[in-house]
Amino acid sequence: MHLTWTGRLAAGTATAALALTLAAPASLADSAPTAAPAADQPRDGAAPADFGPKNVIFLIGDGMGFNQVDTASLYEHGVSYHQVDVEPGARDVVRQQGKATQVYQHFPVGVAAATYQHGAGYDPAVEWGAFRGPMQNRPDSAATATALATGVRTYNAAIGVDADRKPVRNLTERAQELGKASGVVSSVPFTHATPASFVAHNEHRNNYHSIAREMLWEHEINVVMGGGHPWYDGDAQRRDEPVFQYLAEQEWNALSGGETQFELVETPEEFAALATAETTPEHVFGMPQVAATLQYDRSGPDRAADGTPVAGAEPFTAPKNTGVPRLDEMASAALNILDNASEEGLFLMVEGGAIDWASHANELNRQIEEQISFNRTIETVVDWVERESSWAETLVVVTADHETGYLTSTDADPGWKPIQGEKGELPRATWHTGGHTNALVPVYAKGVGATRIEQYARHEDPVRGAYLENIDIAETVFDYWGRP
Repeated sequence: MHLTWTGRLAAGTATAALALTLAAPASLADSAPTAAPAADQPRDGAAPADFGPKNVIFLIGDGMGFNQVDTASLYEHGVSYHQVDVEPGARDVVRQQGKATQVYQHFPVGVAAATYQHGAGYDPAVEWGAFRGPMQNRPDSAATATALATGVRTYNAAIGVDADRKPVRNLTERAQELGKASGVVSSVPFTHATPASFVAHNEHRNNYHSIAREMLWEHEINVVMGGGHPWYDGDAQRRDEPVFQYLAEQEWNALSGGETQFELVETPEEFAALATAETTPEHVFGMPQVAATLQYDRSGPDRAADGTPVAGAEPFTAPKNTGVPRLDEMASAALNILDNASEEGLFLMVEGGAIDWASHANELNRQIEEQISFNRTIETVVDWVERESSWAETLVVVTADHETGYLTSTDADPGWKPIQGEKGELPRATWHTGGHTNALVPVYAKGVGATRIEQYARHEDPVRGAYLENIDIAETVFDYWGRP
């Protein structure tokens, strides 16, 4: 019997002093490495089921591991949810008593996901056998986002193509085939790996211009929203000359000149109007007036003159960019547009992308800012479901593409210790890499189809409990929606 980490936590709360001590298998080698070659192959020919989710909403915290969630909860509320004390080998796992403070932590399904790329794997004996275990087999956002978007595992840097570089159908395309509306929203550039993988097909994630061209011209997607405005810098200030990093000048001119299928919106007022309008355009391109990220790239006193983080800086030290919508406001606008665009339902992916950017830079204060922004966005989506839809027709999944930064407590290594902190103060945490790790990430789900996600969690990790393959999340939706 697999026990989810939410189930384990619930069991542990009966023991207030110590929470819960669990014994791992006699040998971690007894837990077979995760590998699912059969699941890498899409089950073509499957027809749509006559039941299942009408609407599917994926919320992806890029770089969001268990500890990224907890540092924000510690800062906001003074309590955590996933903290553990683990020695190398994970024979004894002591779980700190936790408290659910985020809306998604109350979802009925809470498991973990392996995020490795094609040709790699996840082995609990390696991950928990030594402190540097998670530093091996590190995936990137393109491979992991493609896995979440298509149910197919691929190589690092791949956008919507398999290991042989052949395009694979993603969930936005499948939604369109079923007459549903579809969209992607991100707090980072719209051509970055995660939003791109849910729309485009390209051999390399850095081909921003060709990815933008495909997203603009080659798909019937209803909503694309994200950063990358050529005329504004990271402080949302107008440039003297445009910088065409994330889309080419030709595409920008066509978009801003009304020559594409999309209506361009740029200001917070325009996003707010779309969130409540009874009639909305069928295709909307939302590009906030900021260079890449909504808030992460802004300057401020928490950074030195050369841009490096100031040690010990508190969250929200830097004044926020003005004239830029919040991620939750963009998500609200997207949901209303999609809801109006089709009576058959919708698929929406919303990415809290700058959690990853802050974690790459090892900026704890800005990682907390971005995680809090993502948390508020999830609350907005839940409110929409309960106000405009229902859990009987909508599936909401909250997860990450991978963990970034190897965030732990300051007294970790060679073992893993709980991150501690008080409300309103910077948690006592530290980083061990500027890159990604192969650590498991959380998966939370609620609504019709959520239990099927839980059924895919057939593997057992001695620390995080039951886990699935990240490709299984998309496969759950394809189980209902079919693959033509």
